[in-house]
Amino acid sequence: MRSLDYTMAIERITSFIRENVEKAGADGVVIGISGGIDSATTAHLAARALGKEKVLGLIMPYYENSDVEDAKLVCENLGIEYKVVSVKPIVDSFVAQLGFQPDKRSLGNIMARTRMVLLYAHANQLNRLVLGTSNRSEFLTGYFTKWGDGASDYAPLINLYKTEVWEVAKLLGVPERIIEKKPTAGLWEGQTDEDELGISYRLLDEILWRLVDLKMPKDRIAEELGIGVEKVEYVEGLVKQSEHKRRLPLGPTF
Repeated sequence: MRSLDYTMAIERITSFIRENVEKAGADGVVIGISGGIDSATTAHLAARALGKEKVLGLIMPYYENSDVEDAKLVCENLGIEYKVVSVKPIVDSFVAQLGFQPDKRSLGNIMARTRMVLLYAHANQLNRLVLGTSNRSEFLTGYFTKWGDGASDYAPLINLYKTEVWEVAKLLGVPERIIEKKPTAGLWEGQTDEDELGISYRLLDEILWRLVDLKMPKDRIAEELGIGVEKVEYVEGLVKQSEHKRRLPLGPTF
């Protein structure tokens, strides 16, 4: 992986948040707090950039589980205002109007998009911006819901790989419980990010860095990391298949 100066990265991100909130004439930011490391790190960076009084955390569970307590821990440790809004009645009402029972992935996407509606409702009402929590590993592999958690005004972590977010989180003082827990999007019971991605974040980041940033040949990446070339091809497939998620809609030219 690249050698990143994490202290410099924190300074750059906090300046980025502060400058863009000022440029937009906004009064602060709204962040969806899941209880995971990405949202916790984003909240810490925003509080550092703007002051805790300008950060609102929305905790939006579908399932009542330990993630809610972890999300509260993040907000209370930081001293930011937060609200808990269950998306279950909203999502269940939406599903009741569909005329079919969505599979778990479709249901998870409805949850993610419902959360984004709530984030923007609060942001619009309070003259704030929505800060996204996606990292570079998830952005490059398409591991996010299009127009759901992939939608935001600014995404402070989007150029940090997941393994780099862990390092930034440690420096910022994110609670160890959050740093150590298995990453999950909370889309269904027992869901974990690495199981769904089919690869550990540490290996994924090593491959992505070489494949996307260094543009190394696949066989050389496999040799350097001591893995089969099929693992590199798998990651390349994730990147290619999710291209449509990383751009605005396109149409034919005339």
